[in-house]
Amino acid sequence: MTVTRVLIGDDHRIVREGIKQVLADADDVQVVAEAPSGPEVLEVVQALGARSGLELVLLDVALPGLDGLEVLQCLRQSHPDLPVLMLSTYPERQYAVRCIRMGAAGYLNKSADPDDMVAAVRKVAAGGLYVTPATAEALAAAVGRGDARRGPEALSHREHQVYRLLTQGLTVTEIGAQLGLAANTVSTYRARILEKTGTKNDVELALYAERHARPAGL
Repeated sequence: MTVTRVLIGDDHRIVREGIKQVLADADDVQVVAEAPSGPEVLEVVQALGARSGLELVLLDVALPGLDGLEVLQCLRQSHPDLPVLMLSTYPERQYAVRCIRMGAAGYLNKSADPDDMVAAVRKVAAGGLYVTPATAEALAAAVGRGDARRGPEALSHREHQVYRLLTQGLTVTEIGAQLGLAANTVSTYRARILEKTGTKNDVELALYAERHARPAGL
């Protein structure tokens, strides 16, 4: 029996323990390493020698140091054959399309059924793409819009980082400290975000984010 060796990248220990417990029930999956930050994920992957000691990375979108999307970009460049399954508390409409466009092999909400998580790990480790019905809907909508991208998808990667933190209620100064940017640089990104989303202030932006987090038709 072939065993899929997995690295879990998540900054919450209780989440890592929960994922390990779920995967422990699968005889063909083994968690061989954990990392609580973006830089540590990259260090562990390098230390394990990628595919020679690792078949899959389960990667949280929101990581300290480097966020999950930045880590995904680095892994696609340094270890293009290593599949990455993204994990998040955010709904598919916010992140799934962006993650898959950046090279992720799938996107799974942390609230997913344990059987779905095991199925996702197996499919991605076998070279497949794991897509939930909600992700498939988001991808279909993105394809239908073509190049005329709207909503959060229209934002660059850095703009999207700032957007996510703004909608969490962080100030420009707090965002700058978290991302390692000057406050005036964050303010420039904020202005671009407001322009691209058609909002006038942080309150409208928060309402905008809430609307785009809902499933279509609600």
